[in-house]
Amino acid sequence: MDSATIRKRFLEFFESKGHKIVPSAPLVLKNDPSLLFTNSGMVQFKDMFLGNATPKHNRIADTQKCLRVSGKHNDLEDVGLDTYHHTMFEMLGNWSFGDYFKKDAITWAWELLTEVYQLPKDRLYVTVFGGDKADNLPVDTDAENLWKQHISPDRILHGNKKDNFWEMGEQGPCGPCSEIHIDLRTDEDIKQKPGKELVNNDHPQVVEIWNLVFMEFNRKADGSLEKLPAQHVDTGMGFERLCMAIQKKTSNYDTDVFRPLIDFIALHANVKYGDASPSPGERGQGGEVKKEVAIRVMADHIRAVSFAISDGQLPSNTGAGYVIRRILRRAVRYGFSYLNFKEPFMYRLVPLLSLQLKDVFPELHKQEDYVTRVVHEEEVSFLRTLENGLKLFSKKLDDHMKLSQMITMHTTVATSERINPKIDGLTAFTLYDTFGFPIDLTVLLAKEHNATVDLETPLIGFNAHLNEQKSRSKADATKETGDWILIGQDQKTEFVGYEQLESEIKIVKYRKIKQKNKELFQLVFDKTPFYAESGGQVGDTGVIESVNEKIFIIDTKKENELIVHITEKLPDSFNSTFFARVDVRKRELTKDNHSATHLLHAALRQVLGKHVEQKGSLVNEKILRFDFSHFAAMTSIEIEKVESMVNEKIRANIPLNEQRNVPIEKAKSLGAMALFGEKYGDFVRVITFDPKFSVELCGGTHVSATGNIGLFKIVSESSVAAGVRRIEAVTAEGAQEFVSGSIAVLDELKTLLKNPKDIAASLQNLIEEKHSLEKKLEAVYQQQANLLKDELARKAVKLNGHTLITEKVSVPNADILKNIAYALRNQFDDLLLILAADIEGKPQVAVMLGEKLAATNKFHAGNMVKELAKEIDGGGGGQLFFATAGGKNLAGLDNVLIKVRTLLK
Repeated sequence: MDSATIRKRFLEFFESKGHKIVPSAPLVLKNDPSLLFTNSGMVQFKDMFLGNATPKHNRIADTQKCLRVSGKHNDLEDVGLDTYHHTMFEMLGNWSFGDYFKKDAITWAWELLTEVYQLPKDRLYVTVFGGDKADNLPVDTDAENLWKQHISPDRILHGNKKDNFWEMGEQGPCGPCSEIHIDLRTDEDIKQKPGKELVNNDHPQVVEIWNLVFMEFNRKADGSLEKLPAQHVDTGMGFERLCMAIQKKTSNYDTDVFRPLIDFIALHANVKYGDASPSPGERGQGGEVKKEVAIRVMADHIRAVSFAISDGQLPSNTGAGYVIRRILRRAVRYGFSYLNFKEPFMYRLVPLLSLQLKDVFPELHKQEDYVTRVVHEEEVSFLRTLENGLKLFSKKLDDHMKLSQMITMHTTVATSERINPKIDGLTAFTLYDTFGFPIDLTVLLAKEHNATVDLETPLIGFNAHLNEQKSRSKADATKETGDWILIGQDQKTEFVGYEQLESEIKIVKYRKIKQKNKELFQLVFDKTPFYAESGGQVGDTGVIESVNEKIFIIDTKKENELIVHITEKLPDSFNSTFFARVDVRKRELTKDNHSATHLLHAALRQVLGKHVEQKGSLVNEKILRFDFSHFAAMTSIEIEKVESMVNEKIRANIPLNEQRNVPIEKAKSLGAMALFGEKYGDFVRVITFDPKFSVELCGGTHVSATGNIGLFKIVSESSVAAGVRRIEAVTAEGAQEFVSGSIAVLDELKTLLKNPKDIAASLQNLIEEKHSLEKKLEAVYQQQANLLKDELARKAVKLNGHTLITEKVSVPNADILKNIAYALRNQFDDLLLILAADIEGKPQVAVMLGEKLAATNKFHAGNMVKELAKEIDGGGGGQLFFATAGGKNLAGLDNVLIKVRTLLK
């Protein structure tokens, strides 16, 4: 079977067992603060396990895109080196929400593997949970007895908590699991050692292919376990490993999942992939073939990068975006170092991948051009600095090798105990901060040269430098959460905020959180008028009031499907009747900006083209920010057209057409814009302002008619990432204030320019006149500099065979001082020049050495200037022959010259 058939057979099998087949959730998570990416098939169903959402179907199956390169599940450093680890992978899964349990899950798994896929029964092993004393959990005898109906007891193994008790994190749903492993070795290998001894021992041909998780418990914040209200099944089968087993390969990369990409890379690198006899220099220290590792890394990484971008996550310097940038840069570095790809190449793989998976993951195919261009821009950016970064790495490595050799020569250290090369923490940080090398890339480079990286040494290790940088910037907020405490019966919150801005409510549950070292509380109500932050729109604020007290709601957020209201204090009595009131003014202004965002999106597509897609947004009461796909800065004419079109729709006072619970396919047939990277349910809300202009899927709040927006004004247009532009705009009161402020500035300019008929022409004349005066002034400065240079030359004295000039001078700017120093250096090759300069009231010290004097290495300008700068309360540095330092203490210039004499003695 080819991979497409294998995937199809899985879905058809579980559909025949009454399962609803659902599409994959995006790789990038929106309303789950606990995860950066979807890292397993169950993530999109987490709320159903927790009881925060009611499943529409009790049986579900799908293939889910997953990414494991951060946090607990981090496989990045293994990718490419072995045969079965990946960054992005597909996880085939079937779920039961309170329906079937262990018996059916085990029976169907065996039926699918042995009858549908016809995998050999004598190559399969299963594991069951062997119990855990710490959690007071017994052996999973139920699963063991069920397996005995299908497989020989000697192929059923007991696993420990690490391998056979599945948990999504430190808290949340969990339970015992039963893994299915397959032995893909040759018959000869199996005779020498039975597969049961290699299960869960990282053997590349004895691998786990399916994990059946039996969700029975919830792990609480204190570490204890409690029974879930219902029992669930959550299974995950590695699609790539399954293909390896069915297609009788010994590596995932040899299946048709990867071979189209691998063959394309190998062809353009002029490499024969799978060559059994490479030259000795082609092998790494672990025996792996370097060029083949590079090809595997590139083939794997382009999948993760492409689907992350198509799901809405652009490469960036923080959070999930930085993870994606790290993955791409790792691939580029491998191609650069081992396959001689000195120009961008990864982007050429996107169309091939898009075509390969267009039927199962159409989101990439629909955005192929956009993803290709983003990858290309990222490659261009990194390749600019990669070569220089590698040169710095090589130099530091070479320096340490020489130092190691010197130490060995002058000591009695045995050859086997020689000091291994180590890249110092500052160099690693410079590579990270200046050249864009993720630290794991530097560690990988070092490992390839049998070297290490100083990560942990206090004060000077990489982490010390990184922490110092973080302390200078705002650290990400850390959040600690306690357990939910129920008040009465738990229930899902009803959102009534589309129609009501106040409502009588009851508190259902609460919990304490700690954020930025501040204690806050999250409250959940039975119903709420507060809109929870999502879709770019900020959360509502307001109050809840009882007869005796008032509690301020400082924010409203959505965690998975739970609407949480954040407060700084808890009510004195939870049993009181509360009235919830939204901040009306903030809500109204936010609605103006949100509806204007829809009009803006539609106008951009008309003016710039249908390639424009929303890539992010922020909507609050003050401003709207809209990020969209476009590869060039908008012209002033294009901005004016967009702005005029939006204001025309505002003046038309188009009424809002809001439709709720529309079947998703019907909504799309209406022309509704669905955002890539968003997970939509079977029924959606459609917001229409003129069916021929703006139709979008949206859960946010909106004006009843466009006329309420009043006025729309674009205040800026800029670039935020490769292929992504950003517009910031204001509406209503904000637009009025912006226009009034602009007119006030214009009136002030008119007054300053004495009310000319043409302000632009008048300003242009002033600018030209300024440039003309600057040129004349520069000529005067140069004339003065020449005179000062000649005067200093006359004051030169001979000291110990050197030409010494030490003077206090006044110059108009630092460039003049530098020019004088270089002019004197050209005149005296044995020069030692020290100038204490007054530059428009600011002190500066300059030290210059002539070519002949610099060659003696008796003096170092940079070291000298650092010492002299102390007298002017400053600092600086520079090269061996020229250095400068600025300071704050002008009066200290005289002390500089006194100190010079002391130093020379």
